[in-house]
Amino acid sequence: MDKINKTIAEELQIKESQVESAVKLIDEGNTIPFIARYRKEATGGLSDEILRDLGDRLTYLRNLEQRKEEVIKSIEEQGKLTDEILQAVAICKTLAEVEDIYRPYKQKKKTRATVAKAKGLEPLAEIIIKQEETTPIEEIAKQYINIDKLDDKEKQDKDKVVANAEEAIQGALDIIAENISDNSKYRKEIKRQCYREAGIETKAVDEEQKSNYEMYYDKQEPIKYIPSHRILAINRGEKEEILKVKIQKPEEKIINYIERDIIKGETQFTNMLKETIQDSFKRLIEPSIEREIRSDLTEKAEEKAIKVFGQNAKQLLLGAPIKGKTVMGFDPAYRTGCKIAVIDETGKVLDYTTVYPTEPQNDIEGAKKELLKLIDKDKIDMIAIGNGTASRESEMFVADMIKEAKREIHYAIVSEAGASVYSASKLATEEYPDINVSIRGAISIARRLQDPLAELVKIDPKAIGVGQYQHDVNQKRLAESLTGVVEDSVNKVGVDVNTATPSLLSYVSGINNTIAKNIVKYRDENGKLKNRKELLKIPKLGKVAYEQCAGFLRILDGDNPLEITAVHPESYEATEKLLGKIGFKKQDIKDKEKLSEMQQKLKTIDIARNSKRT
Repeated sequence: MDKINKTIAEELQIKESQVESAVKLIDEGNTIPFIARYRKEATGGLSDEILRDLGDRLTYLRNLEQRKEEVIKSIEEQGKLTDEILQAVAICKTLAEVEDIYRPYKQKKKTRATVAKAKGLEPLAEIIIKQEETTPIEEIAKQYINIDKLDDKEKQDKDKVVANAEEAIQGALDIIAENISDNSKYRKEIKRQCYREAGIETKAVDEEQKSNYEMYYDKQEPIKYIPSHRILAINRGEKEEILKVKIQKPEEKIINYIERDIIKGETQFTNMLKETIQDSFKRLIEPSIEREIRSDLTEKAEEKAIKVFGQNAKQLLLGAPIKGKTVMGFDPAYRTGCKIAVIDETGKVLDYTTVYPTEPQNDIEGAKKELLKLIDKDKIDMIAIGNGTASRESEMFVADMIKEAKREIHYAIVSEAGASVYSASKLATEEYPDINVSIRGAISIARRLQDPLAELVKIDPKAIGVGQYQHDVNQKRLAESLTGVVEDSVNKVGVDVNTATPSLLSYVSGINNTIAKNIVKYRDENGKLKNRKELLKIPKLGKVAYEQCAGFLRILDGDNPLEITAVHPESYEATEKLLGKIGFKKQDIKDKEKLSEMQQKLKTIDIARNSKRT
């Protein structure tokens, strides 16, 4: 564990003591948002992003240590464990390196080498690789001919027969070729050379075919420089059978490297070993190394892409809400018409309709008349226009229409990614059972302008639409990452426990789907919660969940003004003492002027010194 903590500290460039504290808290079942917000003194103020990276590396490194133990145990059971193997496994930094060491000891499917070993040709392979024997190898090989020792039935099985010296030598060379391929030292050096010097070459399957991948029809680029998005584009082109992809390796250097290590001067074995090295490289090493490099490049590209997708999602989720406004949601389309929904400042649906200002109907005047009527009737303040199909034409129409409105009105373009997914979801059906699926998209677009976070949490994070290649990356890893981003965003803002939907509540630290539904059910049956302690009356919400979630849940008109804030119940007493020292009471939090004074005063005091006294 100390070794893992040290590695993480070095990688993330933080103190080992910070890692130890964070790991302890994670192992105790604390969530990342809770640790980031309420255990800063333990972790030295590590952010949620660093804590998530720390958690990912902790999982990987623990899996690595576990795999090392499994490999050592397996080799030991085979009676082949040496100090050299123990040392080699100990210094491995990746799972791939461990697998390279384990490769020769894995139980193999039938190969040319396993067949040769079954024929008893390993001693002959040893003689050839040592290159010390001066007796002609053909003479030595005759000792391994076994055809005369087999019965008629055994002679029918080619996997058992050594008919002549040439077959014996070839079998021995097959064993040597596989041993070369399985040599972890060679594989490590070959990969190192490839990452330094290899290029990725792409060609068209059909040069006449028009596609989005034409820039890759005849292209070569060093793999050490190729950016992530091009890796993902190439992978997609290959999957769609438009591109052929190959890693161009420094073959001559690789062959020379292996030859220098194996061949010991000019002997009768020199030429056959050179040919065997070539065979090992072409038949065994090159295909597997190519797969590993492609897999490694893809994994790294996916990780970078997923980070970008997370950043994009966070931007969307933490978009500034527009409170206290009546909003018209405008879901653009062509043939089927633009769907319209009006919601008041609380998100309640007031009106909905469909208009046809775009092609092919082009009923601009009819649409204008109907929408102006709604603007006047519902006292609309803002129009949220979806950014999908026909968005540009819809924007031009709306910009022209609002000039004729009797009241001041503004519009904004809103991401409609995932609106169709939400519209057809079980949740949308529960929310709006009597409203058509197509209209629900317009409602979602309007509510995204009012409160992006509260609306977007209703959608599977993968459906938010956060990047060009989001469907090309590892979907499990993407889902985990985006779920983490949503959790961090929800907990950063906090949630009004008396108005939040189950979707929103389920992302709060310590609250799962069942508890979220129980909170809403309790609210419906007992009315609004008046204090955070009341949460402990909710089924399934025990002391552990309460500790995790309490600070993130807001009670805006409850018994204790501190519950409007992110102050955790465990800190109420200390907070009240601190406020008293600077001349305020907790009730002053509800007074805007006093709250502003309080915030200014708090900036001037030494928090660390006062916290010790408190």
